[in-house]
Amino acid sequence: MKIICVGRNYAKHIEELANEKPENPVLFMKPDTSVLLKKQPFFIPDFSNDVHYEVEVLVRIHKIGKYIQPKFAHKYYNQIGLGIDFTARDLQNELKAKGLPWEKAKGFDGSAVISEKWIDKDNFEDIQQLDFSLQKNGEVVQNANTSLMLWKIDELISYISQFFMLKIGDIIFTGTPSGVGKIQENDILEGYIENQKMFQIKVK
Repeated sequence: MKIICVGRNYAKHIEELANEKPENPVLFMKPDTSVLLKKQPFFIPDFSNDVHYEVEVLVRIHKIGKYIQPKFAHKYYNQIGLGIDFTARDLQNELKAKGLPWEKAKGFDGSAVISEKWIDKDNFEDIQQLDFSLQKNGEVVQNANTSLMLWKIDELISYISQFFMLKIGDIIFTGTPSGVGKIQENDILEGYIENQKMFQIKVK
């Protein structure tokens, strides 16, 4: 299983981190060891003092594909999930300043929350009109709609497949909207698609 993540796919998130708008989707990977185990809390790593939550809509691939045309991309997935791309922001900023890869800041153990629940995409009228949100300690901190994506899900699948063959079980993190922020010990994070609760994580 590959975890392929898309960066800078929401304009307001680009603005809040003072990044440049890319000409193409920004891609990076997380190893399978980054997946937070079921029913486990997220432990803040000792190498960072500024870990941020980033809620993202997820797509799980169910058909092998390479060089997929956008018009056929919808055939390669049938379920939508929700997750968190935990990011060691202080470490990421340090690495970016030196022109170095982000893996240590993005792919560390437990940094990928993947919802146990997956929803059949046919349950939605339009997956590019989905409301999703993240609550921290009962307060909404991120709230967006998939219509705000700079690159839609099918466009992402097509683009990604130019570089990486997509295989059954691969998961795509489609990018985070604005509102990212720092987590603290004992925070409770809850993610929602529409009104469906997709996960709950405790921070330790």
